Amino acid sequence: MTEYHLAYLNLGSNIQPETNLPKALNLLSEYGEVLQVSSVWESEAVGATGPNYLNVCAAFRSSFPRAALKEQVIQSIEAQLGRKRSANKYASRTIDIDIVVFDDEFLNQESWKLAYVVVPLAEIYPEYRNRETGETVSEIATRLRQRAWMEARRGVLGQLSRGK
Repeated sequence: MTEYHLAYLNLGSNIQPETNLPKALNLLSEYGEVLQVSSVWESEAVGATGPNYLNVCAAFRSSFPRAALKEQVIQSIEAQLGRKRSANKYASRTIDIDIVVFDDEFLNQESWKLAYVVVPLAEIYPEYRNRETGETVSEIATRLRQRAWMEARRGVLGQLSRGK
């Protein structure tokens, strides 16, 4: 019997994002099931000057344990879409895929401060709670939206099925 894992992934791009986000989601579906996809959100680049980013959050079910999901799936998709890693962690990129929540564990506490992570996540997992503060993702997203410019972008994902 196969054990399945549920991951919430944040996908971001500021190099041809209208092309790379749909491609990344379609490639993900080759490794598991994309259960839900948030709206696409535009925000300013963080940490460096550059084009605005587009971000989306996806609920993804697969048989891959966390390390394998990162090494075999995410890094493969990033490479296929031309991701070039550099010493500058804020450099522009074709695609960046981060595991935000894996089997109900929030992986990086710093991400709670990032509107481009929390706002899309709130659309598809609003009831998840920050274990340190007790706040829901939805409550945190509302607070972050008051401080950061973000705009929902319609039509970026085209015919991609949202929320099967």
